[in-house]
Amino acid sequence: MNNRRIIFLLLCLPITAWSQSYQRTPNGIKARMQAIDVEVQFYTPQIVRIIKLPAGATAKDKSLSVIASPQNGSLTIADQRNELIVSSQSLQVTLNRQTAAIRFYTPQGHLLLQEKEDGTHFSPSADPQQYEVEQAFQLEAGESVYGLGQHQNGTMDQRGQQLLLKQNNMQIAIPFFQSVKGYGVLWDNTSTTHYKDSANRTSFQSEVGAGIDYYFIQGGNADKVIAGYRQLTGQAPLFPRWTLGYWQSRERYKSQYETNEVVRRYRQLHVPLDGIVQDWQYWSEDESYWNSTEFGNPRFPEPKKMVDSVHAQNAHIIISVWPSFGNKTKIYETFKQQNMLFGDYVTWPINPNVQVYDAFNPHARDIYWQYMNKNIFSIGIDGWWLDSTEPDHFKDKESDESYKTFLGAYRKVRNAFPLIHTGGVYKHQRATTANKRVFILARSAFSGQQRFGTMMWSGDVVSGWNVFRKQISGGLNLSLSGLPYWNSDLGGFFSGRNYPGGVSDAAFRELYVRWLQFGTFCPMMRSHGTDTPREIYQFGAKGDWAYDAIEKFINLRYRFLPYNYSNAWQVTSHAGTMMRALVMDFATDKKVWNIDNEYMFGRSVLVCPVTDSMYTNRANGNTAVDLNTIKKQKLYLPAGTQWFDFWTGEKLPGGQDVEKEAPIDIMPLYIKAGSIVPMGPFQQYTSEKKPEALEIRIYEGADGNFTLYEDEGDNYNYEKGKYATTDLVWNDKTRTLVIKDRKGSYPGMAEHLTFNIVLVTRNNGIGMETPTKFDKVINYTGKAIVTHL
Repeated sequence: MNNRRIIFLLLCLPITAWSQSYQRTPNGIKARMQAIDVEVQFYTPQIVRIIKLPAGATAKDKSLSVIASPQNGSLTIADQRNELIVSSQSLQVTLNRQTAAIRFYTPQGHLLLQEKEDGTHFSPSADPQQYEVEQAFQLEAGESVYGLGQHQNGTMDQRGQQLLLKQNNMQIAIPFFQSVKGYGVLWDNTSTTHYKDSANRTSFQSEVGAGIDYYFIQGGNADKVIAGYRQLTGQAPLFPRWTLGYWQSRERYKSQYETNEVVRRYRQLHVPLDGIVQDWQYWSEDESYWNSTEFGNPRFPEPKKMVDSVHAQNAHIIISVWPSFGNKTKIYETFKQQNMLFGDYVTWPINPNVQVYDAFNPHARDIYWQYMNKNIFSIGIDGWWLDSTEPDHFKDKESDESYKTFLGAYRKVRNAFPLIHTGGVYKHQRATTANKRVFILARSAFSGQQRFGTMMWSGDVVSGWNVFRKQISGGLNLSLSGLPYWNSDLGGFFSGRNYPGGVSDAAFRELYVRWLQFGTFCPMMRSHGTDTPREIYQFGAKGDWAYDAIEKFINLRYRFLPYNYSNAWQVTSHAGTMMRALVMDFATDKKVWNIDNEYMFGRSVLVCPVTDSMYTNRANGNTAVDLNTIKKQKLYLPAGTQWFDFWTGEKLPGGQDVEKEAPIDIMPLYIKAGSIVPMGPFQQYTSEKKPEALEIRIYEGADGNFTLYEDEGDNYNYEKGKYATTDLVWNDKTRTLVIKDRKGSYPGMAEHLTFNIVLVTRNNGIGMETPTKFDKVINYTGKAIVTHL
């Protein structure tokens, strides 16, 4: 009897005839098999939730990450002898009657993923009515998977890895992976989780949970998997345009004069700058006043004047705020009176008078914002550096894990602390004003945190070439975990361990230059660290090799501003990803599956950071420099397309290893054939020049398109439709560029634009300089134009 006949007979039977086997729900089924209650819920035709509980258990956890609800859709259910089959138009889920194991198939019957037949386990936990839970899967031999947050192990492919998913400085725990086969698994558990993979078993094991709860996302490719993840957990809002400029920071600027002076020096030197960061101890150098949210340090006597001065110089400032408080602060006393502190939980600074607040308590989040708003936001601060968002935890004790947060024992929810903490700030600022977009820089993250306007950074990493290289795979795997915004401390945070001479040591200067070049093509370009200052003028002056290389790449960042801001819009509007592992765009090229030192920035730019020392040699406490012998960087050009050397215009076929000359002021960059890349003007800050004249570079060899995005830059009017997009389409066969009708408008929009068109060759449109000659100059009024090149 075929499946269609079985389905017809089942639907004709009364409920009592088939409810002994399973119960149909509006979006799936419930069944009891092998003493396990199983529920299959389709959220969309491509996304299905699996819930497993010990038979008769009733407790379920409310997700902190997932904000979507299941949708009623067209499902078919086949009740066969050994299994139940639930199918949507995009996905088939089978449930084995004998083992309660689940398999996921395409509609064509291709196996995507299967649970191990002995893979579901519930064990007693330290919390009543909760379990230690484990689900094991069987992946295919040779199948690569990615994600799981950010880890400092230097690997792209997470096969064969054993990872502790527990928030910590430099380790970001995201219990989500996606496969090169085009599916993803979101493990919805907020406790400490162990990911383990071997040739025949891949598992999530969490210390506390009411049951097993995960989501299977069928996308077909990495972008669609991430789109499904964001559909479940929330979309990423648009950051202010100025955040895509250059940022200067240090641990720490010790006075308001010093902070203002850094901005003044950049303006004096005509080196672009948009953001400066005020780190800790503006409150006091006495730890009893730790993180008071008030400017109690006498070196900051007029904080509003400091902020106003930064703004008057056309820059922006964010400020460090922590989740812990000294016992002499007003906010500490407020929390203590309402029993909203973690007690003897040891955090940073390691001081019994400093305690962490219970971010899981909504009223505590209200109080946190009230102090931030009154003391900091009200004077014009532009964003937040929420440090130690794990939070830092030292001398871990059982009593810490048992601390009763607003949502239960800390051990059960600990990984979600950064999600809830940043979410409180985001929601409160959104409720306070719509005129300033939320920007949060955070050291840790959890599933769904992208919806709270958060930029992650890799933590307090040590300066060193091996550490530098590991940042690349760490950031890429975080992006593959669905969180699109990431950066690192350029040059590494702790420079003194390997480079006690700091900027006076040419070896550190070389490392810093290469790390900064990499940072030019990260979602945030931010110089920060301790032990030695990092401002450009610390590296010499014009004519000094380090200074010139730094200045060159800061300027390059601003040239790519229209490209970067348009890609940021794709993140918000189409669940896009800026920093893209090669497997996202070249999944059929197996050579890229585990490349950990190259990536795409947007869909056009191949970035190949130099992660080895080439021009300095340290011996006997001295550093020798040789910049005259030009070294080469070996790299791989992915197959399936042609590539243009950004610096020379040379056109090369993909699918080959090449060696690119890499003098100290060159990082290998390649542009994919068929790309349309808008280039902005040289400018000192992102709003200095209106985007009325743009250079449009065409890289022929394939058809291509690009959507140029524009808006006011720093409010939420875009959510009301106040923005403009312009589609540019290149037909390679006819050598025709079509600039379509502009869609939409916004206050202050330029009615007329000049597009300076460059067809890139080895003689024109190469490198960062403006070409001396354009192939076409188009005066665009918003109406469609067709031009031949």
